[in-house]
Amino acid sequence: WAQHKLGVMYDHGKGVPQDDVEAVKWFRKASEQGLAMAQCNLGMSYRKGEGVPQSYNHAVKWYRKAAEQGNDKAQYNLGNRYYNGGYGLTRDSSEAKKWYQMAADQGHAGAKRKLRERY
Repeated sequence: WAQHKLGVMYDHGKGVPQDDVEAVKWFRKASEQGLAMAQCNLGMSYRKGEGVPQSYNHAVKWYRKAAEQGNDKAQYNLGNRYYNGGYGLTRDSSEAKKWYQMAADQGHAGAKRKLRERY
């Protein structure tokens, strides 16, 4: 958890200079130990190309690891990837709905909105 928090500090420049590369370094350490929130943040870094070369395939890989552990933000992000297609995935509205529903069941407001708007 501390490694992830250090990554967040570097990501946002809180108490340390903002540094995407350093943030990714700490997100990766925590991710490799199985921390879902760090995995989600590492996925976002790959999606945005912040601190690492942009890679949608890597983003989806890390989102999936976090989503399968029940991380609502990763479930929502994975739902978006399936809904929109691309990003290393084929468009699949039923798979998108599955991930949105899992996130919504945990109270994720964005996922609830997506379900209401699209389904």
